[in-house]
Amino acid sequence: MNIKDKVIVVTGASSGLGLSLSKAFAARGAKLALVDIDETRLHEAAKLCREIGGSAQIYCANVADESAVEQVYSDVAAEFGRLDGTINNAGITRDGLLVKAKDGKVIKKMALSDWQSVIDVDLTGVFLCGREAAATMIELGCPGVIINISSISRAGNIGQTNYSAAKAGVAAMTVTWGKELARYGIRVGAIAPGFANTPMVADMSSNILEKAKAGIPLKRLAEPDEIAHTAIYMFENDYFTARVVEVDGGLRL
Repeated sequence: MNIKDKVIVVTGASSGLGLSLSKAFAARGAKLALVDIDETRLHEAAKLCREIGGSAQIYCANVADESAVEQVYSDVAAEFGRLDGTINNAGITRDGLLVKAKDGKVIKKMALSDWQSVIDVDLTGVFLCGREAAATMIELGCPGVIINISSISRAGNIGQTNYSAAKAGVAAMTVTWGKELARYGIRVGAIAPGFANTPMVADMSSNILEKAKAGIPLKRLAEPDEIAHTAIYMFENDYFTARVVEVDGGLRL
């Protein structure tokens, strides 16, 4: 797919990896629909995208809210008249051990609210946006691409029961959708980054982050632009679908 003039939705677009993804596609002339819950940062992101050659409209929405997601895709279809891609990047973390014990006594458990909030955004949000993207592409007769952001934590990572479960689900949905949607000309891929230089990773405990960096063969965090480069490849390679690409500097959890 030639990215120039293609209409692409990016969720979690206002900062971090989402902003890098948005800028990478803007630089190639995409028409972007930027989605996030932070309206102020969305305006700033749209301005940056326009300055480097793309066009951008903003949509303030919570990806875990079904009606809000449906409205976003309805508005995109009405305003652009087509949809060529979606990048499901929005995500959060609420890290913590499943249970923490001292001297045989449990002193802390992962809160249900921390489990549910991550599942709502990182898994249900991807489901809702992927579903609406596919439905919109089919109804508009637009072959397209859906990219989901998973994580190498999908294999299981200490302190990330909720996040690992969500990202494993994202990887499974990617393969499933790739097989189901190929008949409509819709390709689906996922990127599973390792530890990248983003605000989300910066929020991790210093102990966990330092241990992770020490185990990376390339001995550094990924830069967001390096992750975005993989998304460009997935869009431009018309034979790529139903696969998860790990971009992790050689790290294996």
